[in-house]
Amino acid sequence: MEDRAPRQDRPERRPGLAVGRVLGVPLYLNASMLLLALLVTVIYGEFVRRELDLSQVAGYVIGFGFVVCLLGSVLLHELGHALTARRYGIGVRGITLELLGGYTEMDRDAPNPKVDLLVSLAGPAVSLVLGVLATAATLALPDRTLPNQLAFQLAVSNIIVAIFNSLPGLPLDGGRALRAGVWAITRDRHLGTEVAGWVGRAVAIGTAAVVALLTIADVLSPFGLAFMLLVAFTLWQGAGQSIRVARISRRFPLIDVARLARPVFAVPTGTPLAEAQRRGSDAGPADVSLGVADSAGRLVALVDRAAAAAVPAERRPWVAVDTVARGIDGIHTIPVGLSGEQVIKTVQTHPGAQYLVTAGEDVVGVLHVADLAQLLEPNRKMNS
Repeated sequence: MEDRAPRQDRPERRPGLAVGRVLGVPLYLNASMLLLALLVTVIYGEFVRRELDLSQVAGYVIGFGFVVCLLGSVLLHELGHALTARRYGIGVRGITLELLGGYTEMDRDAPNPKVDLLVSLAGPAVSLVLGVLATAATLALPDRTLPNQLAFQLAVSNIIVAIFNSLPGLPLDGGRALRAGVWAITRDRHLGTEVAGWVGRAVAIGTAAVVALLTIADVLSPFGLAFMLLVAFTLWQGAGQSIRVARISRRFPLIDVARLARPVFAVPTGTPLAEAQRRGSDAGPADVSLGVADSAGRLVALVDRAAAAAVPAERRPWVAVDTVARGIDGIHTIPVGLSGEQVIKTVQTHPGAQYLVTAGEDVVGVLHVADLAQLLEPNRKMNS
């Protein structure tokens, strides 16, 4: 269970099936949660059937009831994050329940370490309160009865969630708290994210080690083993993603679209492709973007390099450049002068392979998203 601000290095992911709103917050259900609900219904249903000597149908009905209670606990955990974020002016895009719990997606990051800390710990605090209340109910109810069993399972699950989510490593809530601490000390949010990401990898390794020990001791069931290994793998992936995002975000100030934009060389409409390519090669640098201009000299289209390359060389003198060009009306523009963060938000909002860089009404170049990605991750291989 975690809170997520929008990813800075890729388009926003699909949250799942919309099922309504809770306190004004959109609620989504990921398909993976349905798989977990089925497994828990069967496994817990069989357990309670043996414990209380019930029929199989009754056991499964009770198992499903436990799933509903568990989902309610997860939802309350995420609402803790969401309502705390809203309290400090951070918009909440929605809550998604999925295989390993859930996450809250916010429209921006916390403005300072204090808010980041409070939002991060709100979820585990809710789970801890639920765990304590369920523990009190377990002690108050008659032993080996259905209400007692349900209260006990809810107590255990919520306390485990509260403790595990408080571990100091991203993508866990405790990792965000650690980030807030490093951020407060160093005044560097990116460093805080990177430190918490590396600690998160250590938590993932530790989780895998615990799974190995429990397996050797023959404590885990096959389902428990698979689930815990999935948890460890997800933690490792989430921690690695956090480290990557921190490194990318640190390079945002280097984004200068005027410098990154490739120059445009326009040829008149109707020019043969071979002639257009020859003029473009003579015009300047190899990375020049080839365009098409109307009779008034205005840029109206950009040549698609892949489409142009697909035309056999012997046919290029007879194929008009317009046939392998794309009208600029369908290409989003990025004005010169935007900050690096604003450029990234534009790319996230309007995903595409290239963008027109403009100064007023003039097109000054073409920004290829591959060039932007290369700037943000210079050590990673990119397709041009």
